[in-house]
Amino acid sequence: MRELLPLTAAVSVLVMTATAGAHHAFSAEFDESRPVTLRGVITEMEWVNPHSWIHIDVMGPDGKVESWMLEAGPPGALVRRGWSKASVPVGLEILVVGYQAKNGTLKANAKDVTLPDGRRLFAGSTGTGAPYSDVGDAAKEKK
Repeated sequence: MRELLPLTAAVSVLVMTATAGAHHAFSAEFDESRPVTLRGVITEMEWVNPHSWIHIDVMGPDGKVESWMLEAGPPGALVRRGWSKASVPVGLEILVVGYQAKNGTLKANAKDVTLPDGRRLFAGSTGTGAPYSDVGDAAKEKK
């Protein structure tokens, strides 16, 4: 039994390291100088750790649908902020304020999500270096 203790400790360290590496700082992937405001329809909501993901279809300026991936906080944090699976069903149109990925892909870090009834839910991850300022006025809305 004592022979398994070092092996168990090593496996534990590897698992913790892999989990910590999956959680990244905001600035590693997103650009606070690229604010976006997106109005779109939810196609999928992934309640996964370390970040939840909201997938929405947004009508682009050329009339074509753009599929965006929006990073949100971890599921537990979202639930504590008032989120539920029932509040963000597939097919719901939402307004999202956030920051686009540095590489210019259709990926963003979501800050706030406004539901059709006017409720605004904080979607961001605290402690990652993400900006807390309201970017709604500075962002261009994609309808």
